[in-house]
Amino acid sequence: MITQAMTLDRYLWQQQKAFNIPVELSILISQIGYTAKILTREISRAALVGQLGLVGDKNATGDAQKKLDVFSNQTIIEAFSDTGLVAALASEELEMAKFMDCRNHTPYVLCIDPLDGSSNIDSSGALGTIFGVYQRKTYNGCCSVEQDILRSGTEMVAAGYILYGTSTVLVCTCGHGVNGFTLDTSLGEFLLSHLNLQCPSESKYYSANLSYAQEWQPHIQKLIVHLNQQHTSLRYSGALVADVHRSLIEGGVYLYPSTPDYPDGKLRLLYECAPLAFIVEQAGGMAMTETKRVLELQPLSIHQRSPLIIGSKATLTLYEQMLQA
Repeated sequence: MITQAMTLDRYLWQQQKAFNIPVELSILISQIGYTAKILTREISRAALVGQLGLVGDKNATGDAQKKLDVFSNQTIIEAFSDTGLVAALASEELEMAKFMDCRNHTPYVLCIDPLDGSSNIDSSGALGTIFGVYQRKTYNGCCSVEQDILRSGTEMVAAGYILYGTSTVLVCTCGHGVNGFTLDTSLGEFLLSHLNLQCPSESKYYSANLSYAQEWQPHIQKLIVHLNQQHTSLRYSGALVADVHRSLIEGGVYLYPSTPDYPDGKLRLLYECAPLAFIVEQAGGMAMTETKRVLELQPLSIHQRSPLIIGSKATLTLYEQMLQA
């Protein structure tokens, strides 16, 4: 069985041939897979090597920074330094964009949350990595934040996430469907385990922090009431990747609406909301802010926040109807 399994690299090679995907994009995603192997090892032994706890700082978006946050960010930077693949990088852990290689031929821009759900680290909960890839626009030897990074998700050429849980799963798309790969640690390879993922239309679960429900907009509260009336089960892990992955696999909706304290939402658009929206839409689901399609939102800053409602199409369609009522 193992000898017949398709590795991530073989899948990417087939995608190149089938859809004329640039070889550089395939190598970039393969390199993301390499960093996932490093992070899988480091997460699994964090308690044994002094990688638990805070570093005493906050990151660029004001969140408490864990030791593994810093390690994950540095791992990503080192993985793409001097590769000739990534001209600029926007990360949750960096205050400003990092211009890595702005030579004329460097093709891509990477927007990434190196370690999502880091509040779960010390309790051994689920964690994730989220990334989106854009074709670089400036080819004059310089990189531009405005032209290369601050772009709507409709311009994305690839996106993915890695879930570090009971197993390590890499889910990705280059705009031609969504597939998932599970890390076989005995082989050191990501093997195709979820072929042509399709998000079930109906929601079996919903994920939301209901402690803030009284602060949400009336149409969000109305959706929650409907889900409860339909006996839709509540599942909330505190890790964005884990909850969206469940929705993608089993059918569900994830909600992180705005509140008076966070009127623009709390999740970051460029490296959380937009990549996940690209993936879920490719799998037949939907992703919205509270009022519009996530992928159409034009970012004005690297760490811009956004509400997010993402998951099964029938539930999101119902939500749209509630907005218009």
